[in-house]
Amino acid sequence: MTEDDAFTEHRPLLFTIAYEMLGSAADAEDVLQESYLRWSTVDRAAIAHPRAYLVRVVTGQALNHLRAVKARREDYVGPWLPEPIRTAPEVNEDAILAESVSMAMMLVLETLNPTERAVFVLHDVFGYTHGEIAASVGKTEVTVRQIAHRARGHVHARRRRFEPDSDATRAIVRRFLLAATTGEIQALMDLLAPDVVEISDGGGKVTAARRPITGRDDVARFTLGVARTSITATTRIEHAVHNGMPAALCLTDGRLDWLLAFEIHHGRITGLYAMRNPDKLHRARTVRPLDRGDLQPWKP
Repeated sequence: MTEDDAFTEHRPLLFTIAYEMLGSAADAEDVLQESYLRWSTVDRAAIAHPRAYLVRVVTGQALNHLRAVKARREDYVGPWLPEPIRTAPEVNEDAILAESVSMAMMLVLETLNPTERAVFVLHDVFGYTHGEIAASVGKTEVTVRQIAHRARGHVHARRRRFEPDSDATRAIVRRFLLAATTGEIQALMDLLAPDVVEISDGGGKVTAARRPITGRDDVARFTLGVARTSITATTRIEHAVHNGMPAALCLTDGRLDWLLAFEIHHGRITGLYAMRNPDKLHRARTVRPLDRGDLQPWKP
């Protein structure tokens, strides 16, 4: 197997690790590029298990990136959302993978420090043992075990339940869009959970709500206001699946203006994630293959 063949074979796994650690497809691609450059110069005869080596390299590079971007995100204008990625239908066949890339989970992961995030992702999503993780994050196995326990408690206390994309959730999205475009506020409110939250990310580059909007009444009125001002005769709305969640893409003259991902639980919309930042939209229509491997990523 050539260097390119080995890296290409494991690329979906490597991208998934980097994306879950960083919340940015662009940063994940940078990590993979840096990792490939390192891989291309290593003595292959000294690498017994290419996948194990590549996972460790990507983990280390992603940690370095995460520590660097943490400070930048503190100065972000308005709410920050992960860069949405278009996911293939098979992602929802793996419940752990679908939840781990959902917007709600990615936002919870953002509240962890870099080492906690790496340990949680590697252990709870990809199934690595504490001993296997220790070498990659530069900690002892005992310390990694403590970090994992702390991170898991933090995540479980804040995680939000949702239903992955399905015929049922897509039907709710269609009803929501119809109510929004026709101005039927009662029909809209009937689809929203009482404690629904809408988060909009404009990145300071386009108009977007500067704080989360909470509650059925406020979210419904905000939605109708956005629909009145942003949907025109040239607007086309496409249905898609992003981060394992049903989503709607709003295009004007073929240009993607915004993306709205829906968090749905028990037949009601509990969360709306509106991406308007153009820097996070220009790759949003590309399907990203994701993979958790065979849950023995350190093994040959």
